[in-house]
Amino acid sequence: MDSIGIDENHCPVIFEYKRSMKENVINQGLFYLNWLLDHKDSFKVLVINKLGLTFADKIDWTMPRVICIASDFTKYDESAIKQMNRNISLIRYKKFGKDLLMFEQINENIASVIHEENAVNKPKSTDKTFEEQIAGADKEIKLLYQDLSNFILSLGDDINESHLKLYAAFKKIRNIVTVVALKKKLVINLPLDVNTVIFEEGFSRDVTNIGHWGCGAVELHLKNKADFEKAKTLIDRAYNEN
Repeated sequence: MDSIGIDENHCPVIFEYKRSMKENVINQGLFYLNWLLDHKDSFKVLVINKLGLTFADKIDWTMPRVICIASDFTKYDESAIKQMNRNISLIRYKKFGKDLLMFEQINENIASVIHEENAVNKPKSTDKTFEEQIAGADKEIKLLYQDLSNFILSLGDDINESHLKLYAAFKKIRNIVTVVALKKKLVINLPLDVNTVIFEEGFSRDVTNIGHWGCGAVELHLKNKADFEKAKTLIDRAYNEN
């Protein structure tokens, strides 16, 4: 495989690069992804050696993905990935002169979450998955999440929603909003510069140096529709600035 790494959601990512649109980059990427899923222990050892045990313990295997980067893709490529139950992103690159390189996301397929098998000696996590969180939330919070999801997805056709192990992520190429569902409120994180946000006690806070599940140092607490309306401006900023 050309490159391998871990994204901001702690999920493994495989990169495949091709100059020509005629090269079968998608099948090659899928082959390596299937190999990786069969060799999780080897990947964890690699992460331990490169980033340490603490980081390796955070690996999330629920949404591993392949990012294919090529000069262009055919209409058959874009159609094919929709038939595959794998997370695949197609990104086209274009050079402008000697100094500029543009990346454009052409298409993305979001697959079903892969549920990890419980190892015999592995203790069960006490953290609730996002599906468990939303199932245990009050009815008003479930409806609030639906309104939030519809609003975020309406911002652009380039946004996808994924339910990861501990939170929901709305992303373009990178996350723009992550959501944790509690019984009485939604906790959302946004990748905004904290110096550009006026924080309001009980509604928003800077979690730069505070442990949190989602991605982004700006954290908002949505308890009702009024909070949701206040959050819309910041969510819109997160979409446009990332």
